[in-house]
Amino acid sequence: MLVYSAHITPRLQYITRFFSKELSTPEWQLTDDAQSFLTEQGARINYSTEVLDTQCLHIIPQGLLSQTGIQPQDITVTPLNGSPAFFQTGGALGFDIFAAAFYLLSRYEEYLPFDKDPYGRFPATQSLAHKHGFLKTPLINHWIQSLKKLLEAVFPDAPFRETVFQFIPTYDIDMAWSYRHKGFLRNAANLLKDAFSLQLSAFSKRIKVLFGKENDPFDQFGWLNRLHEKHQLKPYYFFLVAERTTRNDKNISPHHKAMKALIADHAIRYPVGLHPSWNSNTAFSILKKEKELLAAATGTTVNASRQHFLKLSFPDTYRNLLKAGILFDFSMGYADDNGFRASIASPFCWYDLEAETATDLLIFPFCFMEGAVVFYKKGDPDSGLAELHQLYDEVKKVNGFFSMIWHNSSFTDEGVFKGWKHMYETFIKERGRTTPDTPLL
Repeated sequence: MLVYSAHITPRLQYITRFFSKELSTPEWQLTDDAQSFLTEQGARINYSTEVLDTQCLHIIPQGLLSQTGIQPQDITVTPLNGSPAFFQTGGALGFDIFAAAFYLLSRYEEYLPFDKDPYGRFPATQSLAHKHGFLKTPLINHWIQSLKKLLEAVFPDAPFRETVFQFIPTYDIDMAWSYRHKGFLRNAANLLKDAFSLQLSAFSKRIKVLFGKENDPFDQFGWLNRLHEKHQLKPYYFFLVAERTTRNDKNISPHHKAMKALIADHAIRYPVGLHPSWNSNTAFSILKKEKELLAAATGTTVNASRQHFLKLSFPDTYRNLLKAGILFDFSMGYADDNGFRASIASPFCWYDLEAETATDLLIFPFCFMEGAVVFYKKGDPDSGLAELHQLYDEVKKVNGFFSMIWHNSSFTDEGVFKGWKHMYETFIKERGRTTPDTPLL
């Protein structure tokens, strides 16, 4: 595929490379030479305001990909070809698909001023996708399908690849155990707290667990292993290994032998990534140390991560991850609502908008987290299951990448998580199976 543009910019190079990966092989080529474009015999896209006298698909630029810097964009969302679209310019599709996809993938809106949530994050409610009703839709995947149909009609002999659906469950281990391995002082303080607040059932349960009469409620790892083996799943685990216990970082010390053993056991079975602590967001030295601690526990190189509390701040968070040697990140999603934060159900490389450069950090988006249903929507397992099915079906339609976040602490079948363990097992039985022979990384 040859793409003509009068102005070849880093933004255009990035987005055509993305479309090339999603649609075809070999990689698309860019040219600013109109004459060579006219003499080309293969499949062609004219990405310019010029009307060229040759058989090609014409996409008229909106201008975003020729700009530098970050500024508010004039966006009107309207239905086109059965899907919402913006940056309407006419042409074969009716809009500038390259600029619109770039706007969403680069998270352009998150560089503009916005009202932060209590954790300093960009909330789903402020996104273009939420405001215009396409948060639950992998919109870019639908645009890609529309573009592919047009290209196949114009160039029936051009090679296009078929995408394969992938399902990857992931788990954040914020706190491996509820009571065990926390040490005498932490457990004593919590026992006193339970007693003085008359939380007698919690007091009793803690005593029973500590004396080996009951299993720790957060220790769901054996059950998960059996579930994965039964349904041939290949999950990712992300471990919090903060050395200091704080309000937001409460896991067992990474130096504790039980924690080391748990991490090592999972590293043998599954891919393991870092769950950077809250404090690592503002201190690169902490991020670097935590990566080293996890690598020592796994005995392997750590190259994947997901932010604790989904704390993403552009561009600093991703720049720090790259600096630390992280190559794959799984944080692209919202805490307060489920859906597609970047409007995509496919892995994609991060574009550093401030530096105007494509990077090698590969982003794996997720579209569902149980905590969004429980804590933000105050939903029950039935509503959570319905939303899971809805999002799964949306990704299945486009043969995309479906990933979700769960926590071991959500499978306790207690309190607000009563019934969620059964719901998860039901979903896995109905839908869960990683596509065979399709490696994730």
